[in-house]
Amino acid sequence: MKKARIAVAAWMLAASVSSTLVCSRRVLAEPAPQFGSSSKQDKTRLLTGKVLDGGDNPLPNAVVYLTNTHTRSVKTYIVGADGEYRFPALLPSIDYEVYAQYNNRKSGTKTVSQFDDRSQVYISLKINTK
Repeated sequence: MKKARIAVAAWMLAASVSSTLVCSRRVLAEPAPQFGSSSKQDKTRLLTGKVLDGGDNPLPNAVVYLTNTHTRSVKTYIVGADGEYRFPALLPSIDYEVYAQYNNRKSGTKTVSQFDDRSQVYISLKINTK
């Protein structure tokens, strides 16, 4: 009888330790969400805009350059007849710089800040063609 009690006690202790280990693994594998972190980490943003001349006319075939300020990697976009460009799936935790070039002339550089929480950002880029 004494051995049976010891066996039951040992089994209960093992089950308790086992469930504690499982729970502690789950806690380590899935940290509690932090205030304000899920919305910025889970979503991406969209940058759109137009490349225009001094008279607000679209500049077809202008090239738009988007630079990730963290990695310094550059993406390019050649605009169509409407002068519009589009860069989807940008990380909200990174700053980006954008500018356009047309016939060896360059627009001013604009920044898309990580502190700007809009999911869609529109930037017009003007190039003085004269």
